[in-house]
Amino acid sequence: MTAGSRAHSFNAAADQYAAGRPSYPPALFALIEQFMSRPLAGARVADVGAGTGIATALLRERGADVIGVEPGDAMAARFHTMLPDVPIVRGDGNALPLADASHDLLTYAQSWQWTDTARSVPEVLRVLLPGGALAIWWNTTAFDVPWIRAQHERIAHHCGVGVQQSSRARPDDSDAIRLAGLSGLRVARRRLRWSRTVPLDTHLANIGSRSAFLVLAEDDKRAFLSEERGRLREMFPDEVVEETYVVDLLMAARP
Repeated sequence: MTAGSRAHSFNAAADQYAAGRPSYPPALFALIEQFMSRPLAGARVADVGAGTGIATALLRERGADVIGVEPGDAMAARFHTMLPDVPIVRGDGNALPLADASHDLLTYAQSWQWTDTARSVPEVLRVLLPGGALAIWWNTTAFDVPWIRAQHERIAHHCGVGVQQSSRARPDDSDAIRLAGLSGLRVARRRLRWSRTVPLDTHLANIGSRSAFLVLAEDDKRAFLSEERGRLREMFPDEVVEETYVVDLLMAARP
């Protein structure tokens, strides 16, 4: 399994991604506005790696003049179905199909890790207007919730990926900035805790839409999700699951 194959795996599961993936809390966009020292209303925004448009829709609701950038055929088609009046262009963060100094804000929701920062950071700086901002974020695992931590470890073991043992294993601010390729810029990091309550089927669809899962054989995926359904029914007999997340947000300003 390669990072490239995982990055492109979402294109084969656009409907499942749209059905299961969580959204983001309003406070996230308030923090971005605070960092930019302006409202999103009227701002020219490109949502890069837009996928099915989860973050794009929220940016539009804040009044942003937003465009989606997405490399995958199926994801772009799903985006167009969900947001028919929002423009979407084909491309990725390593070679943005956007003009120089054309945008106030570039956002990467769950997608920055699929870029090569040696290429994507210069592209961001090229496209942003002076004083513009980059915002990248992820919904990350709430390791302090015992059942969520245990499930995370089962998924990591099944998919053969590394397991973060606790929330203390997360990088500190300086390491997070360095790993994101943003050293030398004015950067702020914030973390937001939030939760959503969903039917068990939606929770399982969310698990199945993760890149490490999508590259597995169908039999492997079905077997794990069947076992997981049984475990969760014991914990949540009403088949309603409360998922807890910690949004990890990095914001960088263009000089």
